[in-house]
Amino acid sequence: MTELGSLGAFDYVVVGAGSAGCVLANRLSADPGNRVLLVEAGGWDRYFWIHVPVGYLYTMNNPRTDWCFRTQAEPGLNGRSLSYPRGRVLGGSSAINGMIYMRGQAQDYERWRDMGNAGWGWDDVLPYFLRCEDHAYLGPPYHRQGGDWRVERQRLSWEILDAFREAAAEVGIPSVDDFNTGDNEGCSYFQVNQRRGVRVTCADAFLKPVLSRDNLTVMTGVHACGIELTDGRASALDVLHEGERKRIGVSRELVLAAGAIGSPQLLQCSGIGDPQQLRATGVPVRHVLPGVGRNLQDHLQIRTVFRVQDTVTLNQRANSLWGKAAMVLEYALRRSGPLSMAPSQLGCFARSDPQRTRANLEYHVQPLSTDKLGDPLHRFPALTASVCNLQPESRGEVTITSPDPFVPPRIAPNYLSTEGDRRVAAEAIRLTRRILAAPALSRFSPEELLPGPEIVDAEALAEAAGDIGTTIFHPVGTCRMGGDDDAVVDERLRVRGIAGLRVVDASVMPVITSGNTNAPTVMIAEKGADMILADA
Repeated sequence: MTELGSLGAFDYVVVGAGSAGCVLANRLSADPGNRVLLVEAGGWDRYFWIHVPVGYLYTMNNPRTDWCFRTQAEPGLNGRSLSYPRGRVLGGSSAINGMIYMRGQAQDYERWRDMGNAGWGWDDVLPYFLRCEDHAYLGPPYHRQGGDWRVERQRLSWEILDAFREAAAEVGIPSVDDFNTGDNEGCSYFQVNQRRGVRVTCADAFLKPVLSRDNLTVMTGVHACGIELTDGRASALDVLHEGERKRIGVSRELVLAAGAIGSPQLLQCSGIGDPQQLRATGVPVRHVLPGVGRNLQDHLQIRTVFRVQDTVTLNQRANSLWGKAAMVLEYALRRSGPLSMAPSQLGCFARSDPQRTRANLEYHVQPLSTDKLGDPLHRFPALTASVCNLQPESRGEVTITSPDPFVPPRIAPNYLSTEGDRRVAAEAIRLTRRILAAPALSRFSPEELLPGPEIVDAEALAEAAGDIGTTIFHPVGTCRMGGDDDAVVDERLRVRGIAGLRVVDASVMPVITSGNTNAPTVMIAEKGADMILADA
């Protein structure tokens, strides 16, 4: 592979080979006249567990594939600090995530547009979702076949999950077939980015098919350290490669696709951000943008756990030698069974309060249980119904604590910091209890283990949510788009006040989408690539 020092300048340099970066590399290099470089701090995706769906158990919190960030101790979580996985490998977080294909709600994008971001309404973004989609079984007007990124049904089902779906219907949450029409209210099995039981990362879908292009260079093990500015323009990227600091020239645009943590960190390390915060960490101020790193939003999942009877869940199978052998054999022969599982199989979108105009809760329902994430599965049959507030009011921040780009930034999501979020948390637990008490689940005799049936008061339930809540890995918003003074990029994703520099990843979302965030990130990259090429 070519040494960075001998590469000279490129037309486009993309920082981060995650979900957005892989799309950008593909679309920008489609014109053979564009010289494109994609740099990734992590390595190639040759690790076996990336491709087996259940392998997320071995890729998260693994420095081979994960940045292994942690949050600050969170007051809303009663002083707990959380593991905060972010992909560090070709494919980024699409190589370690839950594989769920979810667009969110039409009203999310209408809100983006109404906040002053022209061209980001539902009708504007739907064509970009469709452009890259290769759906296994659904067609127009909301789906298509023939795109880059495969979407399929999951290849297994569980009796207890089918019963949960029936119970949801009994309390007024209808069964639906498709979460991706602009209104995701209802209950169904998630659609996933897999092909016949194998994970399809964004590197698989977008990058690997075009690696042979002469005008595309991909380099791994390259850590971005700083952005060089010349006369108000991004002119070069400083990196560390093979132990040496090197510089890459940029003749057209430098595009940050390092995610909601990496992109604001790189801007701040380059002296672009809030002057007071930069000076406090010893970084010379080179461009004032107070909003860099602010507006962090994430979905906090509240992991309610119920012991059940007279059914088989993953707990029994995973705790049995014969059960494990059967799972391996089933996957080897048919690419199905528990090894083909997304972390969550059944989804449910509901309203915490009937007065709400749209669903504001998402359930990730699993036929398994643990005391806490990462612990061994219980030895008895159980169900976990994790529920998150899709439209949180709480806002956090990402800030560097050192000029050294290798020092992890301070991540403070600020979960459950508003009365509204605490109220929704309590309402979510109560709705979960109503579902589990519905007739369809009665034959399984569900018994609440977490947070515990003795907790009934609203404030006590919010406090309990702080004890059992954890991230569902959807950080966004830290370089948000808009036209106000706190916005980092404009509606064309150009960094405000600096020519030749854009951010194209989940950090540009002004408000988090009402669902899983990987598909919206791919959409942003599709639209961003069009903008870059049009502006050229």
